[in-house]
Amino acid sequence: MKQIGKSSLALSLSAGLIFAMAVVSTAAQDPSASLFPPNAEPGKCYAKVLVPATFKTVTEEILKREAAEKVEVIPAVYEWVEKKVVVKEPSEKIEVIPATYKTIEEKVEVIPATYKLEATKPVYETVEIKVIDKPARTAWKKGSGLLDKIDYATGDIMCLVNIPATYKTIKKQVLKTPAAVKKVEIPAKFKTIKKRVTDKPAEVRKISVPAEYKTIKVKTLVSPAKEIRTPIKEERQVVSKTVKVTDEQMSWQPVLCDTNMTKDVVLKIQQALADQGFDPGPVDGALGGGTMKALDQFQRKNGLATGGLTYEALNALKIFVK
Repeated sequence: MKQIGKSSLALSLSAGLIFAMAVVSTAAQDPSASLFPPNAEPGKCYAKVLVPATFKTVTEEILKREAAEKVEVIPAVYEWVEKKVVVKEPSEKIEVIPATYKTIEEKVEVIPATYKLEATKPVYETVEIKVIDKPARTAWKKGSGLLDKIDYATGDIMCLVNIPATYKTIKKQVLKTPAAVKKVEIPAKFKTIKKRVTDKPAEVRKISVPAEYKTIKVKTLVSPAKEIRTPIKEERQVVSKTVKVTDEQMSWQPVLCDTNMTKDVVLKIQQALADQGFDPGPVDGALGGGTMKALDQFQRKNGLATGGLTYEALNALKIFVK
């Protein structure tokens, strides 16, 4: 029981130190803050403890790919038709002195000049953008300085430090080069034919000689090339990010003290911490530094207020004290 009394004294001094630091910090920020817990009940002990900030995950819709257009090219349609061309011009035949002839070559257009349309596909690129993962916040950290012994208890220095925001990178696809259509020229095609022409007409008597024709196949345009444009809708993506709901703050909460702390209660606390995987040291009913360190680790892991044996922590450990 003497051992429990010393531990209780150390706990009271620590709680007193936390209370003094909380008063100084709160008074600096809010001069109207109360020095005593509001709505306190007789027979209960209170301490100002550090309540951690709370966060929530929200979703946000971002543009993943911009709207675009799909271009489809339908090629031109041709057909082969028969065309009559002159291979021998009309001439005259002379009776006495017959005419003389010569053969010449002539180019005949077989396929007219035209063009075709070629489509190029749109080009996309993936870019990276930064979004906030966790916003900037503040936290209490233990500092260092001169220590004065007061009945085997030391004064702790607490520092409020800024923790910068953290970011994460997400990928986004954007249009770099849109789809396009280019015009490609197709030259005309010719065919060389031989034809007989009069070199020297007949003399004395002229006899008409009719022209001679030849039927050839020629490629003609039936319908020109055309394009069909189909719109492509934009794509959007839902991303998640963490935002702060409440800030870290000091708050009065009921804690264990000499009035309701017994060896049996300390044994239950030590055993519950050990069952949760936190090492309190020997399970002996003595509230020492190992037990308080394990309790602080348990509170931080479960997002509970730190700085004392709060009823909130006891309830989380399923230990119920009247």
